[in-house]
Amino acid sequence: MDWETHAQRLGEKVARPGSPWEAAVARTPRHLFVPRWYERDQAAGGRVVRDGAADPDAWLAAAYSDTTLVTRVGALHADHAEPGTVVTAGVSTSSSTEPGLVLGMYRHADITDGCRTLVTTGTGYGTALACHRLGADRVTSVDVDPYLVEAATDRLASIGLRPKTAVCDLTQGPLPGEFDRIVSTVSVPTIPAAWLQALRPYGRLVTTITGTGLILYADKTPDGGARGWTSFEPASFMSARQGEDYEETVPASVWTEARCGAGEESVSRHHLVFVPEAWSVRSMLQLQVPGIEHRHRWSPDGRHTVWMAHPDGSWVRAHATAPREAPTVYQGGPRRLWDPLEEILDRLNWVGELPVYGAQVTITPDGETTLTRGGWTATL
Repeated sequence: MDWETHAQRLGEKVARPGSPWEAAVARTPRHLFVPRWYERDQAAGGRVVRDGAADPDAWLAAAYSDTTLVTRVGALHADHAEPGTVVTAGVSTSSSTEPGLVLGMYRHADITDGCRTLVTTGTGYGTALACHRLGADRVTSVDVDPYLVEAATDRLASIGLRPKTAVCDLTQGPLPGEFDRIVSTVSVPTIPAAWLQALRPYGRLVTTITGTGLILYADKTPDGGARGWTSFEPASFMSARQGEDYEETVPASVWTEARCGAGEESVSRHHLVFVPEAWSVRSMLQLQVPGIEHRHRWSPDGRHTVWMAHPDGSWVRAHATAPREAPTVYQGGPRRLWDPLEEILDRLNWVGELPVYGAQVTITPDGETTLTRGGWTATL
């Protein structure tokens, strides 16, 4: 299989020409780390398990594209499913992240020669890139999922890479060593104190914040905390998990109320927005009211309905019969979730931007994280 040509083209696409990262991508056989994956299939009505060995051309095309390949839905890993299996329910719980985004996280980490670096495992592909850049002896790779660690360790060894690997809950620690860089390609709700304890003086951490599109990078300060920034580039990763699957946070009864409840009726002063598709709005709302979940549906005739629900029982249903029509909004439960969204959209229309990107980050030694920009501030 001529994977090298495909890997070289991918490296040219996602990395700066002549950089060590371009060479790392060109040397890494991504297809070996994703022998099976899930692919959306509208005709099948869900996600279908694809087997690379059964269709080498499709395997190469998928593995060497700058896209994320989902490898686990709910508790079912593609490695353990029969090819052609259709999964119609569940959320993604593991993947091989698009290579360009992995390199973006590494660039934010400012990884240089000699940096002892902790990364998250997933399929092991990002670990392989770090090994090629730094040498495997300077890389530690951890994941909460024992199977992911075992499979990645074996696949890394098959191409001659033997970094330190460990099963570890990254959000709790303790972490297996001391590091110059910590790069997490799973999102966290706030910065774990264990990261700060494992960072060497002036070491850097990079992660994304759960429920937002924020990349956060910060350097350890002499007091044991850290200071840094949120990137102007948006990104999002799967949330850190502790079990086989994510726990349900919003009860089904709340979604039922959102779909059918009468609620308090009003007319929005803004066009209907589906929050997850608006990066800065999503980030601002999550920082202000953490934990809201979102769903939506377009009808063939152009009608659009958006639902929002919170674990505390609050809910929203907003409906517009045409794309530029002001939606009718129904709200119920202990809080009015649409109101802070309206205020965020007011600010966006008035100022032209939201302050979440390019914000200064201050982290205390126990992990309390505060973002500030101008007169705006938010604490995770």
